[in-house]
This record gives sequence, C-alpha cells and structure tokens, in this order.
Amino acid sequence: MNDRIVPGSRMVSIAAVERDTGLSKDTLRVWERRYGFPQPRRDGHGERIYPCEQLDKLLLIKRLLDQGFRPGKVIGRPMTELLRLAEGQTAALRPTETPEQSEEPTGYLACVVEQRLDDLRLQLSQALLRLGLARFIVEVLAPLTTMVGEAWSRGRIQVFGEHRYTEVTQSLLRNAIATIPPSTARPRVLLTTFPQEPHGLGMLMAEAMFALEGARCVSLGVQTPLGEIAAAARAELVDIVALSFTPVVNPNQVVAGLTELQKNLPLPTEVWAGGSAPVLRRRPPSAVRVLASLVNIGPAVADWRARQDRV
Repeated sequence: MNDRIVPGSRMVSIAAVERDTGLSKDTLRVWERRYGFPQPRRDGHGERIYPCEQLDKLLLIKRLLDQGFRPGKVIGRPMTELLRLAEGQTAALRPTETPEQSEEPTGYLACVVEQRLDDLRLQLSQALLRLGLARFIVEVLAPLTTMVGEAWSRGRIQVFGEHRYTEVTQSLLRNAIATIPPSTARPRVLLTTFPQEPHGLGMLMAEAMFALEGARCVSLGVQTPLGEIAAAARAELVDIVALSFTPVVNPNQVVAGLTELQKNLPLPTEVWAGGSAPVLRRRPPSAVRVLASLVNIGPAVADWRARQDRV
C-alpha cells in the first residue's frame, strides 16, 4: 500500500496529534507496532502524518483511556463500537463498578437524537443524584456534550435539537449550582465567553467545578465584549477571569482576544481558558493558563491558593 500523502487529503502531523490528544509521540509509535493502529502515512520528508479520521479515533480512544479502559481493550475496535463504549461510559458507573463491568448504555444520546427530552432529563437527574455534581460533570455531562456536538456535525441532530439539549442540561446545572452554599473565599472567579462564542454550557460546567472548590463565582453569561469583561473584573475585584471556547471561534480571534484582555486587566488578575477549541493547545498566549479538562480546575485552584500563601 502506498503510504505517502495523497494531494488534497486532510492530514495532520504527529506533533499536532500529540497536542490535540495528549498522547505522546512514543505512545503513538508503540501502538503502531503493537496494535497496528494508528496507521500513519508519510509526507515528502518521510515524517509521520495522520488522516483526520484517525485523529478522531485517537481522541475517542484517549477519552476511554481516561475513564479507565486499557489500550488493548479499545484500540483495535471500530469507531462504531468505540462510540457505543463512550456512550456507555456516560451511564455513570457506580463506585463498585469498573468500565469493563458497566451496564449497557442507557441511551442518553439516543434521547437527544430522538428528542425524548423528558427521558433525558430524568436519566440525567438520576445520574446526578447517584454520582454527585463533580463526577456527574466529568463522567457524564462533558463526554455527552462532546458526542452531541459530533452528532450535530454529522447531521444526526438538527440545530433546534442541540438547543433543546442545551436548555435541559443548563437548567439541571443551574439548579445543582444553586444548592452549593455561597462562598466568600478566594479565588474570586469571573466566568464568561467572548462576543464570538455563543455556547455557554462549558462555562456553566466550569462554574460548578469552581464553586465545588469553594471559589466565589461571578457569571456574566455569554458573548461579553472584552472591554466589559475587563470592567467587570475591576469592579468585582476578581482574581481570575475564566473563559470557555469551542471551535466556533476563529483561532486568531481567540489568541488576539486573550492577549488584549490580559493587557487590560489589573495585576495580579489571571486569565484561565478552557474548552474544545484546538488553538488553546496549539498556541495559547504565554500569560494565559490553559486548562485541558474540567478535572484540572481543582488542582489549578489548589495551586493558585498555594501561590497566594507564599506571597
């Protein structure tokens, strides 16, 4: 088989795969030898390059590995099986279960696709009660939201269906956040999105994780002008401005906006950014702290407090 790049095909370098998935180059090469996947091609210089569909599969494999699956159990499976496994992982494993022992998928994604929103609301509410808010967000809501976005991009969900899913999940999250006792502790965190970013679910999940860490949260909602973000940060005396990004925002706008915002904030206010926008991993501004996952919020807050104790 010719493993050279086909002109016009969509390919990514091994460095880009490493950045986007968090899998090291050495790991990719070991899997290539041991499991026969990924199957890179070569560019004109003989360097490994990967078709975008292989990157999609690697992202899904990494998500399953983060949930406890072993490489040998998942790498050789086709995408259809991996998607079913990923949906099964959102079934909210009980503490005594392991991923290999978990029950069959409960059909969260099917509820969205078929617009059975009452069923979805009930199943998610039960998962929230069973797991608690932090595990519910990390193990259920975040991966499910990713799958909903993927289903929308493939035409399985219409725009109104995605909007209704967002309404159900945002309502559930807001009610859960309201049960967390208000905090006056630091850090004080301002949460919002840039004017080009209409999606607020990631920001709401982050707010819940910050609140669970005892931070005082101030939410401005979505699509706030940069000048207003800076003004609110000064008025509220916040320590951190936290922003959420999806790939809908132009990468240049992300980088330029973060750089401009940082310059307009009073010292020592920090800017933290997270979300699914690839530019955050590829070329984040040096003064911005990028959180690769919602689970990083807790350690990041602990690190911030430790640094304040040393001042």
